[in-house]
Amino acid sequence: MRIKFKKGKQRKFLDLAVEKLNSPSVRGILQFGFDIPYSTLKNYYNESRLMPKNLFEDICDVALIGKNKFEVEEVSENWGKVKGGQISRK
Repeated sequence: MRIKFKKGKQRKFLDLAVEKLNSPSVRGILQFGFDIPYSTLKNYYNESRLMPKNLFEDICDVALIGKNKFEVEEVSENWGKVKGGQISRK
């Protein structure tokens, strides 16, 4: 499952996590044991990609952020893939 935030809220979520973890930047989140590449984390910060549900929950647990503080919508893993394939054929 993926987590879909409202526009601009995914970045605010990661900014809040950086603040709560006393991290100097988004890259500093990786020192807390998250096994994702920095480029992927940067894509989540730029809202280019939707964040996986397990990463969202892990960040909430580590940074002590309430999961219900942000309005999120759960979408399936293949959300958006079908439409992208149809666009590319045109």
